[in-house]
Amino acid sequence: MTEQPGTRTSMDRKMVHPQHGAEGTILDIDNFCLWYGLKQALFNNTISVEKGLVTALIGPSGCGKSTLLRSLNRMNDLIEGLHTSGEIRLDNQNIFDSHVDVIALRKRMGMVFQKPNPFPMTISDNVSYPLKIDGIRDRRILSETVEKSLQSAALWDEVKDRLKDNALGLSGGQQQRLCIARAIAADPEVLLMDEPCSALDPMATTKIEDLINELRGRYSIIIVTHNMQQAARVSDNTAFMYLGKIIEYGKTDTIFTKPRSQQTQDYVTGRFG
Repeated sequence: MTEQPGTRTSMDRKMVHPQHGAEGTILDIDNFCLWYGLKQALFNNTISVEKGLVTALIGPSGCGKSTLLRSLNRMNDLIEGLHTSGEIRLDNQNIFDSHVDVIALRKRMGMVFQKPNPFPMTISDNVSYPLKIDGIRDRRILSETVEKSLQSAALWDEVKDRLKDNALGLSGGQQQRLCIARAIAADPEVLLMDEPCSALDPMATTKIEDLINELRGRYSIIIVTHNMQQAARVSDNTAFMYLGKIIEYGKTDTIFTKPRSQQTQDYVTGRFG
């Protein structure tokens, strides 16, 4: 299990920060707890997320995966009665410090939701939207960003001749890749994905998974997924959550083949969940 305050051991440190020879840590979650009013939803979660890798959050429905993910860019802030303890540090800065600009934080941590949510505007305007709200009006910059982002999202060849069409006319899978392109356009350091394939058919899911593999290295990706096979296919590291707590965190192949925790073993072998 993850550590409790004051009881960190060498084994805990290894579990909390798996070694891949990556570029280092981009995000540190340190004894993070969250309450909705009097109800505690997250309990003393501690992991380090490695830069440039894909980290999966798995666990049964209602275990706190999406709550933790939405805490990373403070999307939970507007929920009445919510309060937290512990720290979440992005590049060693606590995101809950009073001087942190939440809007700037969310630009650094792009979000892709469970259901595609393109804006009711053109394909081009969807992608350039983050730049326009920053006051960028240079058509050359906007055009270059649209093309680059759509190429990065593996969508350019499919839509390059229909950039002025309404984005709502795209298929579900295309809409989700468009949302990824929109997130990329803001030039984030981290991509947060909350079950990005749950509303998609198998073919569209394969394209999103291929895209995640292509984006690995350019971005640090954290993906919530209910699909253990998907986690095994796309992630480098996996955290198993249960009842609001990260039970085990490590290399994905280790979590699925040689987990330390019996709870992890029971979940990945289908005994519950």
